[in-house]
Amino acid sequence: MIKVLLADDHTLVREGLRHILQKASGFEVAGEASDSASTIALIRATDAQVLVLDLSMPGRNGLELIRQIKDEKPALRILVLTMHAEQQYAVRAFKAGASGYLTKESASAELVGAVAKIAGGGVYVSLAMAERFAQNLHEPADALPHQRLSNREFEVFRRIVAGQSITEIAKELSVSVKTISTHKTRILEKMQMPNENGLLRYAIRHKLFDDENEL
Repeated sequence: MIKVLLADDHTLVREGLRHILQKASGFEVAGEASDSASTIALIRATDAQVLVLDLSMPGRNGLELIRQIKDEKPALRILVLTMHAEQQYAVRAFKAGASGYLTKESASAELVGAVAKIAGGGVYVSLAMAERFAQNLHEPADALPHQRLSNREFEVFRRIVAGQSITEIAKELSVSVKTISTHKTRILEKMQMPNENGLLRYAIRHKLFDDENEL
């Protein structure tokens, strides 16, 4: 029996994931969490083989959360389940310690196979994401300015491009407005952009985000 933990801030999403796993044989949903703090508490209190983790929950940045989880529970396998289908998010998630990356739109068809594979020690990437990796293998790791951004800066960059204000970003990431303003300044400096419009044009030109309005 594979014990699975679910971490997503949307109750309906967790219910859907639980239903998919319970319909399949050999899986037990051992616990659920709705934000980064409760996720840490859950992994500390509950033994499981796999954590299905949403990258965009309230609290800590999802990529930072992966690192903390792997520091505390190295054996726990993490399947990122997210709405972000962009290659940059997948690359950063794997570097942080994830064992699988699956978009929510593919969950109904691929969740069971993904959980089973990473529980057995494998790595899982959906077919669509694998194709994106293959298409970009020719690019050097340091080819583009956005790849110089830290994980937190990349998250702020995405939200700026999506049209969120500094205040909105600060609230959703549970940090101060001053902190987000500092991140914005560093993003503009690292990417050598004069303003937010430059960031938006850059994101569109390089097709970084499938839908800048999706958070």
